Amino acid sequence: MYNLRAMRQLLSALALLLFNAPAPAAGYDPLVPLPGKTQVEDLTLHDSQRNRDIPLRVYLPASSAPAPLILFSHGLGGSREGNAYTGTYWSQRGYAVVAMQHAGSDEAIWKGKPARQIIASMKQAASASNLVARIGDVHDVIDQLTQLNATSSSPLYHRFDLQHIGMSGHSFGAVTTEAVSGQSFPASLHYTDPRIKAALAFSPSTPKQQSAEQAFSSVQLPWMLMTGTEDNSRLVGTTVASRLAVYPALPPGDKYQLVLYKAEHSAFTDRELMGEKGQRNPNHHRVILALSTAFWDAYLKNDPAAKAWLQSNAPRSVMQTEDQWQWK
Repeated sequence: MYNLRAMRQLLSALALLLFNAPAPAAGYDPLVPLPGKTQVEDLTLHDSQRNRDIPLRVYLPASSAPAPLILFSHGLGGSREGNAYTGTYWSQRGYAVVAMQHAGSDEAIWKGKPARQIIASMKQAASASNLVARIGDVHDVIDQLTQLNATSSSPLYHRFDLQHIGMSGHSFGAVTTEAVSGQSFPASLHYTDPRIKAALAFSPSTPKQQSAEQAFSSVQLPWMLMTGTEDNSRLVGTTVASRLAVYPALPPGDKYQLVLYKAEHSAFTDRELMGEKGQRNPNHHRVILALSTAFWDAYLKNDPAAKAWLQSNAPRSVMQTEDQWQWK
């Protein structure tokens, strides 16, 4: 007779060898929210040097203790209200999440305009000048949140652990995330904010002005990239190939990539985008929340169990067979 327990142990060992990864930490689960209700606050900051307003939506965890901070940058034509599913869940896991709204590339570029003008308006907004403005928003938001965190009369007093800041974004927000989290630019320009400790880019892309290696080979921060096999942006012409070129250009060390099968550009947002024809897969959001939460836990909370979970076969337990997962 076969020893069933021994067979299971053998199969488990073979699986770990196939994935070339250590066994996941027992008991760690990124899909269990902490008790308590998320508090949502809307406010607008003003950058006096640039005479620019920056609307924010702040998701605060139930605990009043200082929480690691995650900044989120929306895609082209979006707003601070976007990606509520990530903001809500991350806050339920003990993070303060701040969704920024970027004037010049937000919902104002299409709202109230005739349909024939919307595409041209959005293409015009996907500009280098708006990227620079977005980068300035990130730096300024961190500056002002630091002040509010130290102001006793502020509702945000002592709500942020500013030694542990993460940066995230989708599409144009992913480009913004790359820019402030380690990307190199021509003419030796650098926009990296040293206060950011880890970055997560939904639908990343390579710049048109330089190669992926030139842009990303010196990135030192932990990065997680998420894209899909159908993640094309018809509006600005960004292809899946451009998104997949980022990961190979990154140096080894705490770098991760998820490619969701048949996921279109909107798979990482709350709702489908105009022109998409595929059916949304409800498991995609489950995978996104699991892997992103483990990433934040590993690099903003310094949780060794979360890092062990990421660098094992455990993420496969929430994925479907065709989804692709790798790390280096």
